[in-house]
Amino acid sequence: MNVQYLKYLLIYLLAINIIGFLSMGIDKFKAKHNMWRTPENTLLFIPLIFGSVGSYLGMRIFRHKTLHPQFKYGIPVMFVINVICIALILKYFIFTN
Repeated sequence: MNVQYLKYLLIYLLAINIIGFLSMGIDKFKAKHNMWRTPENTLLFIPLIFGSVGSYLGMRIFRHKTLHPQFKYGIPVMFVINVICIALILKYFIFTN
């Protein structure tokens, strides 16, 4: 695998997971202070694009959206899908290059 692609993948994964974590914390803060909220679709889209670890950690640490079934069950399911997709991406690059 081209090391450059792996580097970009790792940077992307780190960034999107930080965004997922922070989005949960910011939305929790906004909920407590009666401010404009982040749409749930946005909070669910971030884990879909490989930010599931950060979103899940943010959900647990900030105790935000933990009772909503689409978050409680959806984010762990997206994590499994994320792991499978990343494994397939890595497999493709390792065995084709």
